[in-house]
Amino acid sequence: MDSKQGDFIKLIREHEGIIYKITRVYLDKKEDQQDLYQEIVYQLWKSFDSFRSDSKWSTWMYRVALNTVISFLKRDRSQPKKVSSDHLDHFKMEPFDPVMEQRIEWLYKSIQELSVVEKGIILLYLEGKSHQEISGITGFSATNVGTRISRIKEKLKRQISN
Repeated sequence: MDSKQGDFIKLIREHEGIIYKITRVYLDKKEDQQDLYQEIVYQLWKSFDSFRSDSKWSTWMYRVALNTVISFLKRDRSQPKKVSSDHLDHFKMEPFDPVMEQRIEWLYKSIQELSVVEKGIILLYLEGKSHQEISGITGFSATNVGTRISRIKEKLKRQISN
């Protein structure tokens, strides 16, 4: 394993929770979540050389992951893309902690009813990203992000109370 691959694996392992959350928010089926997880890791690997440290790794990772989700959801999943890269063997999606899964099940179900953009924004918000960081990832202004977050919160409150 070369240094680049080792650095990549280390970064993915340190931040793989981001990928798990993204796959869980956008897809219900474990098999689809695993496919999306591997696609995100593959896209991160493909574009790893373009990461210039202008932003934090996690910010860049979110940007790539959310773009991958949008492409993944548009693509016809009846013919999944097969990735034969050896470096992806290091990343197998493991089952979620059952206790944690129970606690957040209601939240994920509510979030899954949101639009693609709303899901991305609320996921970043729940990760503790500032409006400015979310702005950098999504391309919306920080003010627009704040407005969208308020509207999403209200929408989630309505969904949960029904």
